[in-house]
Amino acid sequence: MSLLASLKLVVARPHREARPFLLASGATAALAYWAGRKLRCPVLRNVGHASAGFFGFCLYFFRDPERVTPARNDVAVAPADGHIVSIEKVAPPAELDMGTAPVWRIATFLSVLDVHVNRMPAAGTVTRVAYHPGLFLNASLDKASEQNERNALSLTLPDGRMMAVVQIAGLVARRIVCSVKEGDKVEAGERFGIIRFGSRTDLYLPPGVEPLVSVGQTMVGGETVMARL
Repeated sequence: MSLLASLKLVVARPHREARPFLLASGATAALAYWAGRKLRCPVLRNVGHASAGFFGFCLYFFRDPERVTPARNDVAVAPADGHIVSIEKVAPPAELDMGTAPVWRIATFLSVLDVHVNRMPAAGTVTRVAYHPGLFLNASLDKASEQNERNALSLTLPDGRMMAVVQIAGLVARRIVCSVKEGDKVEAGERFGIIRFGSRTDLYLPPGVEPLVSVGQTMVGGETVMARL
């Protein structure tokens, strides 16, 4: 990867969810620096330093880089950046009414250093979106899939098969954003939401589809091929 391409990953434009954080921290930093100089108050200057630091963190956390999705309709791509913490056969989320037959679930954990924008794993139609309140356990734990706050959506592929993506809040995460609704037609790699400050994204493959990735592998949302459909 060239130096320019590497820099683009770091200085990518922020997602719109960053706006209130950037405005608040930027304004606080500017006001604290101004008041600190006027009043010669080191405490206010420290507040300015902290606010400026948080401003920089938000710029990094909410970065929304462009991705190049494979130009083929027979694969499922990663719905999120991060690393895979588990791959196992389980029943799809009950709230999606996709039956109880076990399918492969690939769980990707996102640290606060990962890009948190979620992307569609394949082209299709969103057939259901279901929010489920819950706890805020460490998202790397297996039980987070069932016990944590989450937002699940089912996707019907052009051939009629179904897959699911679940956005799961983590230990620090307190807001799940989903920008699609039932009936929306989507493309592979298309942005559909974001989870704030550490989280997990689970992908449920269609019946009979095998994962092509391994536990510990690093994912690039919208680009890494996770399965062949």
